[in-house]
Order: sequence, then C-alpha cells, then structure tokens
Amino acid sequence: MSTHQHDATSHEAARNYATETRPARKTTELIAYVAAVLAVAITALVVGDDGDNTADPFSAEQALRYITLLTIGYMIARGLAKSGTRGHARDTD
Repeated sequence: MSTHQHDATSHEAARNYATETRPARKTTELIAYVAAVLAVAITALVVGDDGDNTADPFSAEQALRYITLLTIGYMIARGLAKSGTRGHARDTD
C-alpha cells in the first residue's frame, strides 16, 4: 500500500468517528415532545377558572406535573436511543 493510499484511508477513518445516533433536533421524539408540551400548556391556559369561584379543573400545578413527566419520558427515550448503535459524524449535518 502506498503512503498516499494509507493517508487517504486513515483520513476516511478519522472522519467517520462515532457520535450519537442522530442529533436530537432531527428526531421525531423531539417533535412529539414539543407538541405534547405545547398541548399541555395551551390546555392549561384555555381550561381555567370560569369566574364563578369554582375550582380550576386543570391548574398550572397539574400542567407543570405533566410537562415534567413528558420531559422525563423524553430524556429516557433519548438515553435509550444513545445506548444503541452509534451513527457517524456525517449524520450531524
């Protein structure tokens, strides 16, 4: 193998080092997470006190609890994705 071929092969190998499977911004998990958080936030704003001094059926406290649970679920999903097979640096574009 000539020096030129060896340099090209090592350059190719260096370029293909492993990174996470796919950047978070390219996943459907992120889209679903953002949509669910927006749905919870909008629902908490829309469903509220009717002005008759009755209890708020979907309070800000409940909305924050659901958003926290969604965040935990999203973090677990990303962790499981990262623990699987690895992608290549060129996937980060």
